[in-house]
Amino acid sequence: MTRTCTPHTFTDPSVLAGIAAGASWADPEMDPTRIDWTARRSVAAIPFPLVDGRPVNPYAPTGVRYGRNMLGHWGEQRCADAIVTAADPDGWRWLLMVERADGHGFAVPGGYVDPGEDPTHAAFRELAEETGLIATHTAPWAKTLPARYVPDPRASDEAWMVTTPVRIDLGSYVGPLPDVSGRDDARRAVWVPAVDYDCVVRHLTEVYAGQVFPAHRDLLADVLDTHQAG
Repeated sequence: MTRTCTPHTFTDPSVLAGIAAGASWADPEMDPTRIDWTARRSVAAIPFPLVDGRPVNPYAPTGVRYGRNMLGHWGEQRCADAIVTAADPDGWRWLLMVERADGHGFAVPGGYVDPGEDPTHAAFRELAEETGLIATHTAPWAKTLPARYVPDPRASDEAWMVTTPVRIDLGSYVGPLPDVSGRDDARRAVWVPAVDYDCVVRHLTEVYAGQVFPAHRDLLADVLDTHQAG
């Protein structure tokens, strides 16, 4: 007997609760075929197709074919992430990370890009909101990297994340590294030794029994290990 698989459909109750509460991150439209995709696709960082009027993740499948899983929007959501490093008096490199309040592990500071907001500005804004660290985006040690898809575990085939990483190297410190604290939706903010990506993973496991947020694993490995090799 031949079995057929029914495409998995799921939208987390938290998204529906966000819609009911009028949250800015929760798109109130329940039927994606009623959205003007011409406008949204024209500003997308990564082109994506439509099938029967519904957006399709360019990196599908995710395991959730229809619905938004745990994300509030339909289609591409633009984010910005601040990859902040600094060196201590001994020359060791450290990476600033935050523990997410949603239980998805440790990530670099970041979040949604507001409508009309420049992604670089968004990365610095999120950095200040989540850690209390205020830096200027005009400094020569800030470099905006190309936008990239990130494999967010909350995504679906119809709702996904694209981030603009901003590399911020604070240079060397004679004394202690800047004070940081978890704010907004971050439980805590910490400096993690980052000789390379494996060093970050080991430290989070041994000190915090934690792990890197899945959406940031490839991103951090690319940035930290490429920098180390150079």
